[in-house]
Amino acid sequence: MNDLAPLLTSEGRALLDEVRDTDPAHELAVATRLRREHPAALVSAALGQARLRQRAVAKFGAQDARRMFFTPNGVEQSTRASVAAYRAARFRELGVTSVADLCCGIGGDAIALARAGVRVLAVDRDPLTAAAARANAEALGLADLIEVREADVTEVDTAGYDAVFVDPARRGGRGRVFDPEAYSPPLSWAVGAARTASRAAALKVAPGIPHEAVPGDAGAEWISDGGDVKEAVLWFGAGAGTGSAAVRATLLPGPRTLVSRGLPDPAVRPPGRYLYEPDGAVIRAHLVAEVAERLDGGLIDATIAYVTADEHRPTPYATAYELTDRLPFNVKKLKALLRERGVGTLTVKKRGSAVEPEELRRKVLPKPHGSESVTVFLTRVAGAPTMLLGHPVR
Repeated sequence: MNDLAPLLTSEGRALLDEVRDTDPAHELAVATRLRREHPAALVSAALGQARLRQRAVAKFGAQDARRMFFTPNGVEQSTRASVAAYRAARFRELGVTSVADLCCGIGGDAIALARAGVRVLAVDRDPLTAAAARANAEALGLADLIEVREADVTEVDTAGYDAVFVDPARRGGRGRVFDPEAYSPPLSWAVGAARTASRAAALKVAPGIPHEAVPGDAGAEWISDGGDVKEAVLWFGAGAGTGSAAVRATLLPGPRTLVSRGLPDPAVRPPGRYLYEPDGAVIRAHLVAEVAERLDGGLIDATIAYVTADEHRPTPYATAYELTDRLPFNVKKLKALLRERGVGTLTVKKRGSAVEPEELRRKVLPKPHGSESVTVFLTRVAGAPTMLLGHPVR
């Protein structure tokens, strides 16, 4: 069913409530029973929507996901609610009261903006996606603040709004698109649209965007949530920042934001008592030097984003590990050491190593030797393949 309208009827809504918690393993039996009283197409649509809602809980939370309407692409590509709420709050801090949300998808960002008190024009050219965005605005009681328009974003006049937000599609028929000019619409068009905003603009881009692809008049912000890098945002106008301060990393929940100070690369030094693994957003934003300075630390290798220090200093921007051993890379020695220590749980991390963690884990710990836990880092120290062993600082 390519039309949400039947699900929005009283029969459709009642059916959605009935199948809400259906176990996928029991779908066939449930569908067979329900088709005795409801049209087959409507039953299939309701069960499909129930599956999408179950998947969407991770991004939107159960309370919203159970009321919203999704498309398969909408679940996959929509912004996580926590990230959208952070961005909406930042727009408000910049004095924004109205936003043209271009390529709005099923409305995740529009919802967050409206909840922050911002008036939104939400635009998407796909009829089903626009219908889902409209249904979501109504389902969450935000229709007064969100106007949904089915249109080509390149033909929309945004002059009546003081900010623009663009979330270009970064997936094509063959999967993820890595060339920003292959986005839909292309990044160059989105940048042009952002520059027309009277107050501020934000473009959502893939976190792997090269720093050299960031326009000179834009600020760049990398965002992680719970330690996972979710996206990068290019800010224009009031949100861009100037000089080195135009680059930042934001960690959620929090938010905690680390701003670039343009520091030189940290010095390389031997591993100390502690090893710090910077958050992925910090690494993407090239802000490892800012973290190292806070820790009075250095790098274990000029090309590896691990910071080492002699003292433990808590920081939200990196995870600390206390090191116990440093060994040249040697599978037999590591296996013997784990047996000697009575290790039962092994976490393998790598940076600057070609060895696959799962492969190493199978070789060195085919079965538990005890109850001890160890983290091993496969990396390089001053260019030499090295294994560093330790455990997280609690």
